[in-house]
Amino acid sequence: MTYLDHAATTPLRPAARDAWLAAAEEVGNPSSLHAAGRRARAVVEDARERIAAALGADAPEVILTSGGTEADNLAIKGLHWGRLGQDAMRRRLVVSAVEHHAVLDPARWLAERGDADLVELPVDPAGCVDPAELARAITPDSSLVSVMWANNEVGAVQPLAEVVAAASALGVPVHADAVQAVAHLDVHLHRSGLDAMTVSAHKVGGPVGVGALLARRGAPLEPLAHGGGQQRSVRSGTLDAPGAAAFAAALDDAIAERAAERARLEALRARLVDRVRVAVPEATVTGPRDPAHRLPGIVHLVIPGARAESVLFLLDAAGIAASSGSACTAGVVQSSHVAMAMGWSADDAACTLRVSLGRTSTDVDVDALVGALPDAVERAHAAAR
Repeated sequence: MTYLDHAATTPLRPAARDAWLAAAEEVGNPSSLHAAGRRARAVVEDARERIAAALGADAPEVILTSGGTEADNLAIKGLHWGRLGQDAMRRRLVVSAVEHHAVLDPARWLAERGDADLVELPVDPAGCVDPAELARAITPDSSLVSVMWANNEVGAVQPLAEVVAAASALGVPVHADAVQAVAHLDVHLHRSGLDAMTVSAHKVGGPVGVGALLARRGAPLEPLAHGGGQQRSVRSGTLDAPGAAAFAAALDDAIAERAAERARLEALRARLVDRVRVAVPEATVTGPRDPAHRLPGIVHLVIPGARAESVLFLLDAAGIAASSGSACTAGVVQSSHVAMAMGWSADDAACTLRVSLGRTSTDVDVDALVGALPDAVERAHAAAR
């Protein structure tokens, strides 16, 4: 199989597998007071320290979760409700229109039930938020601003420094979904000025089902679930010691190789883009042109008239795994909300292809895609007719 869907999930790293197996051999609830419980707790706290060190936070600021979706929900609902509890006038919730559904859906849910006045910020044709538009949207009655570090569909890196500056001037906290950014960019909670940040293990070579919300001390977080009071009484539940250990191991490796891997993926991406433009001239490569403003491993294409579900099915039949964008929409191909926010029509937004490269990607993978894509597009066009 030619695997070109690393933005959806990337292969488990050997170090993460070894760390998980070693921790899983031990028995003990990290909240128990006996020796076995203390050993399990030591595994969790060691992992928390390593995750914090890797991402520019303090260990108590790392709230372990079941993944990015839970962490995003905890940030959006928890911080919004926490701010409302401090001041009932703080109802204005500001997010970008290209957020992952794990941010957009809870924000819209809060608005639908009357808990929030939601503002969805538009983006430019490259998928980036306009800092001036953002500054106008933030008001003293804002509860929270959430703008992702880097977009999962088109790879656009958002102007977080300007976002933080505009929000901080009015005392409004900022959250960023950094799930896609960690493997490729210098993600650092404290240097960024963010108040909260979401990360996920399986995007850096860790296991599925493990993530974290990094939230600064004093952040007014309301819990989504109540129970044993673990993790600052914000996220109750038995801690996953093997998952935490594996996450830390994967993160250590990903960050150690990040600079070299970014350069390698940029070169591989450039080769892929050049060849696709020749093989499928009707395809448009979206997202920022400047490498400094996009992730190195994502190539997002709009191929008018070639519906995503047809192209993906035909590529899969040829042994190639790609996607139309986020893999988190219940396995259903829909018109991309990101493409539409960038100005594409609903019809064109249903004709997108995301190719995402990762640490196992090679020239051979690029050759396989370019060899299969023209036929897949031609047959998708024929099916549409």
